[in-house]
Amino acid sequence: MPRDDRSSDDRRLLRNTNRLDIPRELRRTIVRRNAYDADAFGRLSERIARFLGTGRFLVYMTATIFFWVAWNIFAPGNWRFDEYPFIFLTLALSLQASYAAPLILLAQNRQEARDRVEYERDRDVDARTRADMEFLAREMASLRMAVGEVATRDFLRSELRSLLADLDLKSREDDRV
Repeated sequence: MPRDDRSSDDRRLLRNTNRLDIPRELRRTIVRRNAYDADAFGRLSERIARFLGTGRFLVYMTATIFFWVAWNIFAPGNWRFDEYPFIFLTLALSLQASYAAPLILLAQNRQEARDRVEYERDRDVDARTRADMEFLAREMASLRMAVGEVATRDFLRSELRSLLADLDLKSREDDRV
């Protein structure tokens, strides 16, 4: 076992730093903290962005705006809450847009990260496939070279025919003698 020549002060300093190559000491807490899911907001933003991109959202938004405008034009005077220039409606739509844009961008960033991982995985699969194809091409070439040295059926037939012809010729010569 190697001996550590560091002083106890040096070892204590190393333990207290937040270095990534040194494991942390386990600390017990008296009060348990709830686990925080860092991707929960990202998943929620993706769901919202997915909904904002649907026809259903456009129909709901159109119906809401139509109802808002119709109510504030045709309702009795004391029931109206946003008169003709519809400033409150403009404020509500601006607020919705100011929250929708960052949520959509967050969802796009998460999708881009997933796509990047997928592209890397596809690249790895492509490299393995290419290596397999090159291996198979070399194997096919070696098989073709080996088959070139193997006697084919036509070659064997021609050799047998020539042997049979030679035997017939010998048997005729033997019959003459």
